[in-house]
Amino acid sequence: MSDNKFGLDTISAKQMLGLMVLAYAFSFLIRMIWVWQFQDNMAYYWNDQLMINTNDGYFFAAGVQQTLEGMHASNPRVFGWLDYGVIFFTTLLVKFTPMSLETAILYMPAIVSSLVVIPIILIARLYGQTLLGFFAALLGSIAWSYYNRTMTGYYDTDMFSAMAPMIILFFLMKSTIDFNLRSALYAALAIVIYPFLYDQGQAIVYAMGIIYGIYMILYHRNESTTYSSLILVFLALMPLGTMGVSDSYSYMVGIAIVLVVYGILKTTNPPTKLLMVVSAVIFALFLLLGNVFGLIIAKVISYTIEGTEEGALHFYAVNQTVREAGKIPFDVFAQRISGSELGAVLAFIGYVVMVIRYRAFILALPLMGIGTFALWGGLRFTVYAVPVAAMSAIFLFWFFAERFIKEKITRYGVVALLTAAILYPNITHIIEYKVPTVLNKAEVQDLVKLNEISDEKDYTLTWWDYGYPIWFYSETNTIIDGGKHNHDNFIISKILFSSSPEQVANFSRLAVETYVDSNYSIIADTLFSTKEDPNKLLNALKSETYPLPKKTRDVYLYMPYRMMKIFPTVGVFGNLDLETGKPLHNILFYPTQVAQQSGSQLLLANGIIFDTAKGTLNIKGQEKSVQRFDTVQYKARGKSLVQSQFKNFDGEFSIVFLKNYGLVVIMDNETYKSAYVQMFMLEKYDTDLFELVVSSPYTKIYKVKR
Repeated sequence: MSDNKFGLDTISAKQMLGLMVLAYAFSFLIRMIWVWQFQDNMAYYWNDQLMINTNDGYFFAAGVQQTLEGMHASNPRVFGWLDYGVIFFTTLLVKFTPMSLETAILYMPAIVSSLVVIPIILIARLYGQTLLGFFAALLGSIAWSYYNRTMTGYYDTDMFSAMAPMIILFFLMKSTIDFNLRSALYAALAIVIYPFLYDQGQAIVYAMGIIYGIYMILYHRNESTTYSSLILVFLALMPLGTMGVSDSYSYMVGIAIVLVVYGILKTTNPPTKLLMVVSAVIFALFLLLGNVFGLIIAKVISYTIEGTEEGALHFYAVNQTVREAGKIPFDVFAQRISGSELGAVLAFIGYVVMVIRYRAFILALPLMGIGTFALWGGLRFTVYAVPVAAMSAIFLFWFFAERFIKEKITRYGVVALLTAAILYPNITHIIEYKVPTVLNKAEVQDLVKLNEISDEKDYTLTWWDYGYPIWFYSETNTIIDGGKHNHDNFIISKILFSSSPEQVANFSRLAVETYVDSNYSIIADTLFSTKEDPNKLLNALKSETYPLPKKTRDVYLYMPYRMMKIFPTVGVFGNLDLETGKPLHNILFYPTQVAQQSGSQLLLANGIIFDTAKGTLNIKGQEKSVQRFDTVQYKARGKSLVQSQFKNFDGEFSIVFLKNYGLVVIMDNETYKSAYVQMFMLEKYDTDLFELVVSSPYTKIYKVKR
């Protein structure tokens, strides 16, 4: 085992740059496949540009709007260009290039994420194998999971998720080879900047720093630069936020501290014993102030918790309703890491062999480890392991080629063919991965109409999935959004599922005014006392005489057609007795298409037969009675036409047939009474409480009059 180069690299620096450009171009062009697939679909365009395909992207895009246009002044959830690297770099692109905001947010993921090829190739070059690094860069830059989270239009911090740690890894590994304090300096600076680029991966960088410290003391404790390097790295890891430094400026302060200490170390040449003591003290402070192990444990718990949260009141835990946070089977895990089960197995074997031969690769263990945690924690974690897994698989190919093939050119040829083979399932996936934009043009038009009639201090209440797009296109505020999952999910769910129009209107007004008046605290924690039955307030809100706080802004209810898919999940959060955590009723809500019609019988796509004459459902041979059957025909101008038929008094289900969509929705009778079903699907509402201000096949937006 050695940290030294294992052979003279025959690739010159100029050729290496050429390979980087080629790998970058490959990565970028692969990401253009999605653009080519949708370039003729005008429903996905807004302001002459394809829209983005991730909801979270609008969070950062709203930040750019605020920085450049002064929008969202009343939204406490919108951050500026010095808060997030994504907003910072996008702002520069829009301000200093011909790119529009829509163009910048569309292509930023492809521009930034493709940079991962640089550290991959540089790490391989440390060991004299630039060409192998090139092959690994081809795979690592477009492998399944990394592509999914960095494709064109996936405008999010994920564009930095694997690229930034790989830069840190490169400089850490380089410092174990050249023992140049400048390498540790660059690693430290990259660590300081990392939270600015990708704040969700702090635990990973902590783990990399700890392993680096252990590694250096185990193998290089006698090297003159070891403890100076550790001082720089541990200082970079120090959580300045716990010392009173603003998060927006902590990275600037961190950069300054690291540079000053580096200058002191270079000019004063302190004795080794003093450096040992100082590095140990800084490491202890890092562990203490950073709550390192608590952070790591908290992350694990947050992604494995199920059901309701334990406490005085029982609110539903959000993580198990998010697909990317659930357990995944091995085949899915393997595909995400390397494109196939065989590819993933080769990658993990290759990593073990690589560490045995070149021990500094143990520094990449946190990246491989967090990738493996995806089996329990969910899809999102696989992305971290992709670049290292790519290097490991390519190294394994070379490891065997060296032993069985004498000619060097032939070896590279075999490795190239094997690289192409492992690339194939990933590219096939990319071609088939036709992700639509977050919203279509018609939906955006509805939000723009809302923008025209509302004020920037107004609130739009809806499920969190639509929070950020609402900010961006309507410039109104929300209570919950894609990054704000707390007890207030209960409030929005309760509003959408309530069968009482008075409760919907009163709760909407009370929630918004409480949120603003409490300096944007968690509303549910403010309204519901742990010493009093929460049902007392919920029942009181059903009264038309409930004393509401003074109205300071307008409140709107946003009810989109696309919520139909997730409506049962939305209901889970509000369908709770907060004192016991038990569901109030069993939510049944099945949207399906009509597959075939024979007389009065409708064969539905899910296999259920509905007899419209008898008012019965045949579900797997069992006959169930239907209480109500409504047929709705949407009118482009004017009120929708609703034909209601009462079938069986004691029927277990209600059915709504949305003719314009060809959609039949089977639901339980309690869900049928909910605000979403009544106001969106049937367009029935109390005109004294609500005003329908935007109406289209895609959206119903109501203004709360109270």
